[in-house]
Amino acid sequence: MKVLMEMGHGDELVLADGNFPAVSMAQRLVRADGLAIPPLLKAILPFFPLDQYVERPAVLMQVVPGDPTRPTIWEEYRRILKADGGIFTEFEHMERNAFYQRARQAFAVVATSEAALYANIILKKGVVTPAAAGFGSAGA
Repeated sequence: MKVLMEMGHGDELVLADGNFPAVSMAQRLVRADGLAIPPLLKAILPFFPLDQYVERPAVLMQVVPGDPTRPTIWEEYRRILKADGGIFTEFEHMERNAFYQRARQAFAVVATSEAALYANIILKKGVVTPAAAGFGSAGA
């Protein structure tokens, strides 16, 4: 929660699977050992609106050409992001090395124990409104 609150509009957060080189990539590393990404994603979305000023504020790593893996976790992410009621429409997909370069620039990397392959996701933070932050109006 501390890291989420320190982030500003446009900062990016990486939710990294168990194979991601999180320690060598992170400017700020958050250990979430024992956790899978889907429940973590559900838990942070109420405090982390996606950036409404970019076309695709959620980024996935493309499957490496020739790898037969079909990441079923992406559909789970899609369901979670759409159920959140935010602005999500579709993922951006990035080539593996480009994804790593972008992850190095992220505000923080959350290292999980997610076992699914190609489960890494980068989220771009949007504007937190008083209502989204849990603050009512002064007259309420």
